Amino acid sequence: MSQPIDIAVIGATGTVGETLVQILEELDFPVGTLHLLASNESAGSGVMFRSKSLRVREVDNFDFSSVKLAFFAAGPAVTRSFAPRAQAAGCAVIDLAGGLSAEQAPALVPEANAERLQSLSKPLQVSSPSAAAVALAVALAPLKGLLDIERINVTACLAVSAQGREAVNELARQTAELLNARPLEPRFFDRQMAFNLLAQVGSNDAEGHGALERRLVGELREVLDAPTLKISVTCIQVPVFFGDSYSVSVQSREPIDLAAVNAALETAPSIELVEADDYPTPVGDAVGQDVVYVGRVRGGIDEAEQLNLWLTTDNVRKGAALNAVQLAQLLIKHVV
Repeated sequence: MSQPIDIAVIGATGTVGETLVQILEELDFPVGTLHLLASNESAGSGVMFRSKSLRVREVDNFDFSSVKLAFFAAGPAVTRSFAPRAQAAGCAVIDLAGGLSAEQAPALVPEANAERLQSLSKPLQVSSPSAAAVALAVALAPLKGLLDIERINVTACLAVSAQGREAVNELARQTAELLNARPLEPRFFDRQMAFNLLAQVGSNDAEGHGALERRLVGELREVLDAPTLKISVTCIQVPVFFGDSYSVSVQSREPIDLAAVNAALETAPSIELVEADDYPTPVGDAVGQDVVYVGRVRGGIDEAEQLNLWLTTDNVRKGAALNAVQLAQLLIKHVV
């Protein structure tokens, strides 16, 4: 058993923060004192940890020298405001919000690039990438040495929980209104989300790309150590509460050996390969699980160099909270 360390979770009342606290308990992480922090609006509420209700406090006046490790799960602006204070106090930082640059905090996925930790200096700052980057990195890392990848095309079907509890509540409200034949008034989303598909997630830049699409491309290149890899991404919002799914097309420079691909996926960590006559779904398989499900593994219709995959995973649990806790497990020996 590792020596217990004192930890802070910033954003403890959000969907990711609450799940992170839950996983710390499930994995019996060596927590000494757990400090739960949030904005002024959320302070004062309670979150259960090891059969006790811990009071959530305001982050503004927190003394980061009292902890060795801090998880930032409250949005990029909060990370940018408070992570420098944490680092100045000698506290290791794991950013889940994308608030720090790759130079400040390299993106890490334990199944793909854990060795990157060896080159970092204290106090450690690392990023747990977006849930989409985690899922794709877990699935693609076992294929790096097998395929000479030229291009990756991704359609990311994202659950509303990626945008927080308010988005989850909005989908539930819209669904109830429509099922009860009441007039629909969109609030969080700019149009009907229930029983619908939205062709973008958030707003787009002048070139038509969303911030999450650009973030995903950068993080995936970084984690796979492929800075010039051509990646095309389209993120769509789907009327699902939890669980992201991805249609992935990989273009190789050489013909695909499907038997070798299946063998690599079958033995890779954190992957559940679904039999060829079946396929995984977020609701039926992924939600609440700690793996990335891979199905519909097949070549191209008329291209021997093409590989097509279907992925699904719990975006809040595996994609965000669990990846961050797994990073913390790797960091322990560097922060105590």
